[in-house]
Amino acid sequence: MRVLLVGSGGREHALAWKLAQSPLLTMLYCAPGNAGIAGVAECVAIPATDFPALARFAKDNAIDFAVIGADAQLVAGLWDVFETAGIRALGPSKSAAVLEGSKGFVKDLCTEIGIPTAAYQRFRDAASAKSFAHSLGYPVVIKADGLAAGKGVIIPTSAAETDTAIDFMFEGGFGASGHEILVEEFMEGEEASFFALSDGVHVIPLAGAQDHKRVGDGDTGPNTGGMGAYSPAPVLPSALEQAAMEQFIKPTVAAMAARGMPYVGVVFLGLMITKTGPKLVEYNCRFGDPETQVLLPRLESDLLATMLAARDGKLDAVTLRWKPEAALTVVMASRGYPGTPEKGNVITGLDEAAALPGVTVFHAGTQARGNDTVAVGGRVLNITALGRDVAEAKARAYDAVEKIHWEGAFHRSDIGWRALNR
Repeated sequence: MRVLLVGSGGREHALAWKLAQSPLLTMLYCAPGNAGIAGVAECVAIPATDFPALARFAKDNAIDFAVIGADAQLVAGLWDVFETAGIRALGPSKSAAVLEGSKGFVKDLCTEIGIPTAAYQRFRDAASAKSFAHSLGYPVVIKADGLAAGKGVIIPTSAAETDTAIDFMFEGGFGASGHEILVEEFMEGEEASFFALSDGVHVIPLAGAQDHKRVGDGDTGPNTGGMGAYSPAPVLPSALEQAAMEQFIKPTVAAMAARGMPYVGVVFLGLMITKTGPKLVEYNCRFGDPETQVLLPRLESDLLATMLAARDGKLDAVTLRWKPEAALTVVMASRGYPGTPEKGNVITGLDEAAALPGVTVFHAGTQARGNDTVAVGGRVLNITALGRDVAEAKARAYDAVEKIHWEGAFHRSDIGWRALNR
């Protein structure tokens, strides 16, 4: 099969790396890709945002199947563009991607079908939002309704911080995604991610993971897209994984089908494990980043065949196989992230790191310039390792991190601490 993968981040490198292992694959393209993806796919200089050009490329190059990596393209309807052009693709459709495109929609859906989640209200004006937020007490959770590159959540701890956060959102701090906001009660507990795959009717579990959102050690500093992750997550034992499927994902997929917007594709469930049980934090409509980088090295089954089964409504015939090892990934980022990162610095030590046992280096924000690989993004690399357990995977990953250098590089030193402290 001839496959087109759309995207350029660490998630897409992990997807490309796994798709390239499929015996069904004859040719893999990635648009636009990055320096790491170029090692397993032919990169095409088409921006992920140029939907007409992507569809033309797919038709001109007889693409059999398209895989869309990022939320922004799914919410904007790239699946619909491919399918209209006669190219099979892994969804969801634009209408079904509202599951990530509007946090308010998800919260209303939870209320309607009885999925446990935090108390909330939706607002389009600052005064009402502030009044409700103050009534909840502190800390309180302020969320932009739409997409904000994983950064659209602020958790103020005082009235003054709350007012500032709400004003920031309504004044365009997160762009159009903050034209409507949610104010939620703060949930005490431990957050985890669980992934499943849906064909619109049938749903199969993938695996759980736990990531580290804060930029600094000890979960300090601003939220990021994720500074590291590990899988499996001890906070998600098999009983909780079953609950994730039966109490959250299956009812949601059924409710979406009942609304005439069948959900096909990856279901990314964000859970808060509270003293009273699991509660929904959010849904996402794609693989996580950096969770994909620890899920796919553990997957033994053919990812391409599984994705095709989801697209074609045949997941009821699929059983996945997983390696017993744990996986852990450390994000290496450029100075300035999650604000404006430095760009253009040459990276060294990539081959030495990748040669270590159990280690795979996934590229996120890189470009090739001549014979050099340079950092061009905030999150630049995902250093991933397999091990007998989280402790061994962590040790291997950090051994690899020590091999890699560029001016201004930084990383958290405590990825996996929750698992290791249990």
